[in-house]
Amino acid sequence: MSGKSFKVQEVWIHVFVWVCLIIVPFAISINQFGGVQMNFLPRIFLNPILVYINYLVLVPYFLLKKRVWEYLGISIVILIGYNFIVNNFLPPPPFERIQHLTGIEDLKPIRGASYGITAIVSLAFFLLGGVLGLTKNLYRREKLNNEKEVKRQETELQFLRAQLNPHFLFNSLNSIYSLVRNKSNEAPEAVITLSELMRYMLYEAKKEQVPLSKEIDYIKNFVQLQLLRLSNSENVKTRITGEYDDKKISPLLLIPFVENAFKYGTDFQGSTFVDINLHVIGKDLFFNVRNKIGVYRKDDFNSGIGLENIKNRLHLLYPENHALKIQRKNGTYNIELELELE
Repeated sequence: MSGKSFKVQEVWIHVFVWVCLIIVPFAISINQFGGVQMNFLPRIFLNPILVYINYLVLVPYFLLKKRVWEYLGISIVILIGYNFIVNNFLPPPPFERIQHLTGIEDLKPIRGASYGITAIVSLAFFLLGGVLGLTKNLYRREKLNNEKEVKRQETELQFLRAQLNPHFLFNSLNSIYSLVRNKSNEAPEAVITLSELMRYMLYEAKKEQVPLSKEIDYIKNFVQLQLLRLSNSENVKTRITGEYDDKKISPLLLIPFVENAFKYGTDFQGSTFVDINLHVIGKDLFFNVRNKIGVYRKDDFNSGIGLENIKNRLHLLYPENHALKIQRKNGTYNIELELELE
């Protein structure tokens, strides 16, 4: 169900409920008093105010943000103020008609009971707003969790396909083969680096959260493997600073930007320009990737589905805790991501 569809249905549910709640007092008034008592109208139409104050303001901005004592204090003040206004400034119920129907001459007990009834009714409507607010929040959280689970499964499938990507494997193995053939001392290290990449993708990517240190190691290994195949890598730089040992992050969240940078960061002369900066300050992660774009290369990641996929993943995993900015200027792409870590 889309967000717009849900909002439309929510409106119709509210309309239906309030029509029912208003019709019942009118029906009782007509049946018992022979007509609509105008004294009832202000009380009937004031009740929704209590509901929506709690539903739209107090629950989302106080109760759900764990400001319980403020919520309780404001609620008590609102209920006391509401009852004071209703009992002192609105027309009283039609006691004369009640006296005629019941035959009771002394209406003082009934008049006193009306204050209690008003308090109970106001509390009931106020609690109705609270129930509606909590139910709506529960539905949204369940919907978001379902979306996250679907996205996680889709991401796992994409990772599995990436693991079997012959282009990635071919380039990596070809680079390692060249090292082995030339009897380079770097060949064993390259094999270990590739195995670490595959191990991380196979096992860590299935988790919801991984240590940020492992994600950083993955990026370092990926960069190291890319350097093996580059003819000119003097402009490839990676800078990582900050205290990140105790931080966690969703797996493989940053690597698409790095992969894209290397994919499009080499010009026709074979010179590669990729600049990767990662800084952790407190709970905040600042990630910046710059790369050169070939004049005649088409960047599908930044212009099409790839960018939308990573935006959607960020929105699902960090809905209110991230800021992504992408700029294309003077033949380079500059990606800036700010993320609040757990």
